[in-house]
Formats: sequence, structure tokens, C-alpha cells
Amino acid sequence: MAKAVETAEQKEFREYCAAWLKENRPPPPAMPLPQAAYEVMTEDHRSYLVDWQAKCYEAGMIATDVDKAYGGHGHDGFQVIASTEVRKAGVPYFINWIGLGMAAPTLLQHGTEEQKKTYLPPIFSGEDIWCQGFSEPGAGSDLAGLQTSAVKDGDNWIVNGSKVWTSLGHFARWMLLLARTDKNDKYNGITYFIGPMEADGVTVQPIHKMTGESGFNEVFLENVVVPDHMRIDEVGTGWKVAMSTLTSERGAGMGVGAIASSESPFAAIEQLIALAKRTRRNGRTAWEDPAIRDRLVKLYEKTEGSSQNFRRARINALNGGAMRIPLQGKLTGSEIGQELHHLSLSILGSASSLYVGDPNAEENGRWGLGYMNTYTGTISGGSSEIQRNILGERVLGLPKTK
Repeated sequence: MAKAVETAEQKEFREYCAAWLKENRPPPPAMPLPQAAYEVMTEDHRSYLVDWQAKCYEAGMIATDVDKAYGGHGHDGFQVIASTEVRKAGVPYFINWIGLGMAAPTLLQHGTEEQKKTYLPPIFSGEDIWCQGFSEPGAGSDLAGLQTSAVKDGDNWIVNGSKVWTSLGHFARWMLLLARTDKNDKYNGITYFIGPMEADGVTVQPIHKMTGESGFNEVFLENVVVPDHMRIDEVGTGWKVAMSTLTSERGAGMGVGAIASSESPFAAIEQLIALAKRTRRNGRTAWEDPAIRDRLVKLYEKTEGSSQNFRRARINALNGGAMRIPLQGKLTGSEIGQELHHLSLSILGSASSLYVGDPNAEENGRWGLGYMNTYTGTISGGSSEIQRNILGERVLGLPKTK
């Protein structure tokens, strides 16, 4: 596919981004960063990444196309250039990925003028970390079954309930909070709020995964006071607003520069090829095994196809209607990542059982850790099964599942 024609201004901006990122790459932190932003646990890492995000925002890599009135840089069609160059440069990810990838698009589409002017600039700079309060112990895939309640009390709402799988909840100042304001209406009884994470009655407890990491949390809300001016959109429209947020989380919404992982898919494939060339089994390298090479080629084909789909998604005439291509992004991207790491375990064979901290583990166990972490991608934001239902119902027009 031929490259899209860039204007002289866009070409100049791309060159600026590449040069700035090369000149301003931060030195690595004392302790290596987690593989993705949702696993950041320490204050040292938080501080390091907030400082990096603030510099990138000031340089124009974040909120590139957002109106200057809301803290953006006021361009048009430049954000995709900045984000592409950030990924190519292999620099650290942006810690406030929920703020950038979900909160900012939601506020831009549904927030009041005051909310946009108040909350967006600190999102862009990383000063205010955000988390997402959607899933509950009894409401995951069936999100509309949530039971956290919000009861009106004058100019405030009193919120009670709990949220689970809350990435960055231990650092967050604000939460994208869904609460039930009408128990008699499953969908129209949900309202969307900006939840104050530092308010009285909020308790955050870490959830330890099988990887040993604890970027996820459970959040308990007990008589938490939320002012009515922190409500997003109208009472009872929370489901509609939540669908807008999830569209952005799944890669099909308005982008302001969210990058939660530093590694590009193509760079990961190159590293996988290098792994195959140096891993010996049965008297030869894994690279010499035709079955391994065949899987690598097929993986590369899928990755290239996904990359080209991403480019097509920017052109409405090539989109196929009904957001056919954008809605595939989360499903295909997460499953390609999982397939890539599964192949790495096949290449390593029995050595894949050696984990982080084992002196004999290949690359300090990064491939095994990465494989387990890929399940975050295929489950969070709606599992792969949910994504296929969405594509079937919204794109193919198939009957809704009962």
C-alpha cells in the first residue's frame, strides 16, 4: 500500500518528532520498567514516567490535535504522526494511558466546557493520573449489571460499592466512575461520574497476579461524596458515555497520544527471530526448524495486515462502514501479541519455564512474563469473545446474543 501523501508541514513535524525523541531519550531508571504502563507499582517508576510524559507533552507529542483552549497544541492530523514516531523511537511509555486513552476522549466528547478546561491539561502532562471504575466483582463482561450505587443528596451524590481490576488505582487522583442511579432500569439507570480517589471513604487494595505484579487493584467506595458538577453528561446516560469510553479503549476512538507499551509489534518480531537464531535444540537452532519459520512468517503477515488496517482506518472511504476496521483493533492486536509470546515459549522449549529472577532465564524471563501479561490484553476492555460479539452484531448485523 502506498504511503499517504503528507503536507510539507506534516513532513516537517515528523522530522521534528524523530529528532526530538532521539535527542531527549531519557536514561533508563535504576530499576527496569515493567513491560507495560498498567503494571507500574513503585513511586520511583511513577515519578520517572510522569516526568517523561510531561516533557513529551511540552514538546507536542501529546494532545497534538486538541484545541488550545483545553491545553492542546491545536494541530489537525498531527497526532498520528507524533504517536507513530514515539512508538518507532522505542522510548518509555506514557504512564497516564487511561487518562490519555479513555478519560480525555470521553471528556472531549461528553464533558462540559468547565470539565474540559479543568481536567484535560493535567491529564496531558501526567500530573493527574486516572483510573477506570467500570468492572465490579459481579459485573465484568455483563457491565450493565453493575451494582455500585449513587444516591442524590442535594448538590452531591453518595456513592457506595466496589470496583475491581482497577489499573493504576494506587496512583490515581480521579476515576472514570460508573454508578447505578436507578435500580429499575438496567441500561438507563447508570450515570457516569468523575470519582475523587483522594476522598474520604475510598480504599484501594492491590491484587497480586500470577506474575507477581500488582498493577491491578480493588477499590472500595463507602459513602463517598461526589459533587454533581463532577457528573459527565446527563443522569441516566452513563451507558451511552461508557460505550464511547470503551470505543476509545479498544482503539477506535479519538486519539490524544496514549501509549501503554514501548515495544512495537515489528520490533518484537525481530527480537523473536533473534531468539530463534540463538536458541539451539536437537543439534540445530530453532531458526532452522521449518515449522518455527512458518509460524514466524504467518505471524509477520498478520502483524503487517493489522498495521495496514490501522492505516486504512484513518480513511473513511476505506473503512467499510460501521467502524468495521477500528473495532477490530483491540481484538487483533491483543491476539497477535499473545500468539507472538506463545511462539517464544515454543522456541525456548523447556527453558521457557525459567522465570524472572532466575540467572539462567533467557533475557531474565521476559518472554514468560510477557506471555502471562498478554492475557491482560485479551480479557481487559472486553474479552476477545465480547469483541467478536460486537463485530458480529454491529458490523455484520447478526442477531444479538441472548
